[in-house]
Amino acid sequence: MAGDHRAGPGAAATRARHRGSYDDARTVVMRDLLLSVVSALTSQSGREQLDIIDAGGGTGGFAVPLAGPGHRVTVIDPSPDSLAAAQRRAAEMGVSLRAVQGDAADLVGLAGAESADLVLCHSVLEYVDSPAAAMAAIARVLRPGGTVSVLAASAVAAVIHRALAGRFDEARRLLAGLGGAATEPPADAARRFTLAEVAGLLEDAGLRPGTAHGIRVFADLVPGIFADADPAAADALLALERSASAQPAFHDLATQFHVLGYR
Repeated sequence: MAGDHRAGPGAAATRARHRGSYDDARTVVMRDLLLSVVSALTSQSGREQLDIIDAGGGTGGFAVPLAGPGHRVTVIDPSPDSLAAAQRRAAEMGVSLRAVQGDAADLVGLAGAESADLVLCHSVLEYVDSPAAAMAAIARVLRPGGTVSVLAASAVAAVIHRALAGRFDEARRLLAGLGGAATEPPADAARRFTLAEVAGLLEDAGLRPGTAHGIRVFADLVPGIFADADPAAADALLALERSASAQPAFHDLATQFHVLGYR
């Protein structure tokens, strides 16, 4: 409608800014956690450049920003198309990135034993043939004092989200399988975990589980409505995500949880 202020380019730009704030509420906690991990490792090692492996790193969404400060980053992924996209992204950002085709379980042969200060294992355990084998391989490529960053889908949150969407039979089926996520994947081919299960995988691989955080505790429960909201609402959601992420009571309720493991 002519004269409708919502239709103009200024309104579109405002909506884009609001969308960015909403996206931040979904992603910024994870970004901040990684920056904290890298800072701690550089301080402990006394080296400004770390050796980082992103196992199953796909198109480089986490890897490329970490390569920006000069860290030596390797993305290992079974998909050549994803690796090509990661290299294009790195080139656009003007950073150096090594891309290697392969699976997480083969990390030792692909990267070498005790070759990494930090390994990212983000949304990988859900799809590998054996989560235990993948975690054992990660433990072997970590140097003494190294860290693995694990991001995994929450089995508890999957039940809650389906129930809230009215998919009650599906929620009940997922609930019936709760506690077995680390063995067999469900029909949709993606495993889901409890925090205790991932901690067990770390311990079985000889690693010490560390700090855990909930990722997307509330952002995925209010899809879309904050994209066009006023900036104050989006900022309030971001502040809520930051506060809830560190609360243990919300870890399994988040869409994903993040946990560190130390060698």
